[in-house]
Amino acid sequence: MKKILICFLTFFIVLFSSTVFAQKESLQKSKTVVAQLKPKRYPVSPFKDTLFYVYNKVGSFSAESRAKAITEKIRKLYEDSFFEKDSIAIVPSDISQDIVYKNDFVIMSILDIDAKAENKTADFIARRNLNLIKKAIIYQNQNYSMLPKRLGYTALLILIIGLILYFVGKIFNRIRLHILKNSDKYFKGFNYNNINILSPQKQQSLLMRLYSFIKGITLILIVYLSLPLLFSIFPATEAYTTTLLRWILAPAKLAIMGFIDFLPSLVTIIVIIFIFKYTIKIIKFFFDEIKKENIKIDGFYNDWAMPTFNIIRFLLLAFMLVIIFPYLPGSDSPIFKGVSVFVGILFSLGSSNAIANMVAGLVITYMRPFKIGDFIKIGDVSGEVIEKTALVTRIRTPKFEDITIPNATVLSSTSTNYSSNTKQVNNGLLIHTTVTIGYDVPWKEIHKALIDAALKTEMTEPTPSPFVLQTSLDDFYVSYQINVYTKHPTKQPLIYSSLHQNIQDSFNAAGIEIMSPHYNALRDGNTTTIPENYLKNDYEAPSFNINKKG
Repeated sequence: MKKILICFLTFFIVLFSSTVFAQKESLQKSKTVVAQLKPKRYPVSPFKDTLFYVYNKVGSFSAESRAKAITEKIRKLYEDSFFEKDSIAIVPSDISQDIVYKNDFVIMSILDIDAKAENKTADFIARRNLNLIKKAIIYQNQNYSMLPKRLGYTALLILIIGLILYFVGKIFNRIRLHILKNSDKYFKGFNYNNINILSPQKQQSLLMRLYSFIKGITLILIVYLSLPLLFSIFPATEAYTTTLLRWILAPAKLAIMGFIDFLPSLVTIIVIIFIFKYTIKIIKFFFDEIKKENIKIDGFYNDWAMPTFNIIRFLLLAFMLVIIFPYLPGSDSPIFKGVSVFVGILFSLGSSNAIANMVAGLVITYMRPFKIGDFIKIGDVSGEVIEKTALVTRIRTPKFEDITIPNATVLSSTSTNYSSNTKQVNNGLLIHTTVTIGYDVPWKEIHKALIDAALKTEMTEPTPSPFVLQTSLDDFYVSYQINVYTKHPTKQPLIYSSLHQNIQDSFNAAGIEIMSPHYNALRDGNTTTIPENYLKNDYEAPSFNINKKG
């Protein structure tokens, strides 16, 4: 009996234990199910304290992402120095209740799924969250307002900018004073091959203009780069920060990247220029030797050396530009090509006369009708050649008048060179003048008087001897032409003047009157035309006689 009782008690104890264990297991499972049914919540705490929770995701936005986004938007409203609490409102939509600021800034949206997570209605959740957001922002503005701080930062930044501008201006003024005080030391002018390109005064003026430009650009950049800092202090103007920086950084980046991309082409251009530069130097050395007559080529005159070199150099430079052109930035753009064509048309239409003169100048160079220093006559202009260029020829007359004649006119006109035969190996230039004497004077006496006058004339050559030509036998007189050699063609006006004076003296000394071509005299009763110092001491003027016949 005792054993039966023990077994019965044991059975009841085991049964009770299994029942308790089953109840505990069932309770634990029910808690797990409840936990699985209720989603995980994420706090919205923009100011450390939690305002509310977000339970559900919307579309691709998880609950955590939604909570973070709502937090950031609330903080953005707090950072707005001009926040208006009455501008927050609930705007219903088809699927949600939206909390909106100023009708365009959506802070958050409450869907039906959010309301079910809290066993509330969406309208209730929206009004509750609206009040919580508004109260939190107002509380933070009242106790931790950012406006005074922002105003303080703004004032401090403006002060710093002002100090920077002040000290930068001081530095530039010191540089200016230093330059002006040491102007004699720094400004020596700029000369190249004995050509005064810049005088010291112009060099100083140019540098001071560059100084003013750099100073202005520096001050403008300081102010401009300070604006993004000022705008970033206030949320309302923070968007302009990126815009201002982009206006500078975008062109700068474009320029830097363009330059980096252009570097391989730049190296190629430098190599091409280097090759052509030294090629031209070698060619110039060759033609310099021809000009100095150290190198002689049959049929090639030494005065052709530099014009020929200039032509070759021009062709080489043009060829170099053709090679370099494809490597220039933007050379393949339609605008660049259009501008090139436009400039070419303008050049061809507006430079026809210039090209004609250049071609004429080239032809004149190889015709060699005259050289610098020759005394020539072109048309009605006589004088010494003082300059020959690709476009014009300049002549200085005996009256020291500089006359410019286009090369096309020179080529189309007849030119007379008085200096071409005045070298030491030649007899010289033959100058001549004509006098007319009546038939009553023996020609031998006239020849002798003219040759004596020629021999007395300065800057004429005694060898070959002067000679006289009788050029015509007219009705009332004979024309006598005296010819004399000279090697001073540029002194022709002075030589002619001296020759005419000597002719007068020689004829007066020989007792020969120059009575023609137009001279009328009634001899009876008139004194001779010869000056008194050439007359004999016993000379008397004839009396006036009238003979009557009949």
